[in-house]
Amino acid sequence: MFLWDHVVTAAMPIVDPWTTLGAIAQATQRIQFGTMVTPLARRRPWVVGRHAATLSRLSGGRFVLGTGLGSDESGDFSRFGEPAELRTRAAMYDEGLAIVRTMWSGEAVEHAGEHYQVRLAQTTPEPQRIPVWVGCSTTKPQVLRRAAGSDGIFPNPDSHRLTPDELTTILASVHETGLVGDRPFAVAVAGNASHAWEEPITVDVRGLHQAGMTWWMESLIHFDPLDLSLKIVDAGPPQIT
Repeated sequence: MFLWDHVVTAAMPIVDPWTTLGAIAQATQRIQFGTMVTPLARRRPWVVGRHAATLSRLSGGRFVLGTGLGSDESGDFSRFGEPAELRTRAAMYDEGLAIVRTMWSGEAVEHAGEHYQVRLAQTTPEPQRIPVWVGCSTTKPQVLRRAAGSDGIFPNPDSHRLTPDELTTILASVHETGLVGDRPFAVAVAGNASHAWEEPITVDVRGLHQAGMTWWMESLIHFDPLDLSLKIVDAGPPQIT
């Protein structure tokens, strides 16, 4: 189960993911869960690092930190005076994620960067490795390099459904930019493929799986009716035949 991390929406309010994920951690025993995605440039990296470590400990290592640059489409940055320019958000993301990972390792942090200043003494490393997945809506090399250095990717084009051919191209580029072929790497694709939906299903789940998808994420939006959402959950994941 993965939750959006937004502050402003054009429709009805949505929940804060971190508070809600704490409840999910306590109410479940097996499922993996996380954010999809948390824009590090909009949150203090050290706070995100502590939130993520807490959820990982509460759940016995089931938490996944889904990260990305975020979007200012609804004003999540600009309405609050936060830097909204893409280049700045990208620099803050790279700098912030390095801080988060060092905190998890237990090593001392002496960081004096363009955007953040951090001084922390050495401490105990996190007992469980916390996976980091990277959301991306583009195939720019610098974006795919971030994905190659992480544990997984959320490829999510802005204007259309991801096709198997596109996924094949994206994953080939991720490998070319530095992904080691023999280590685990999650490929999570979101969409609507449940037969519980009233509309015809057009997504090629089997083709996406053959192209390298390892996770299918059935997308439920906050304005979907509750009874329909529960029906889709009860129907389970789509079958790959």
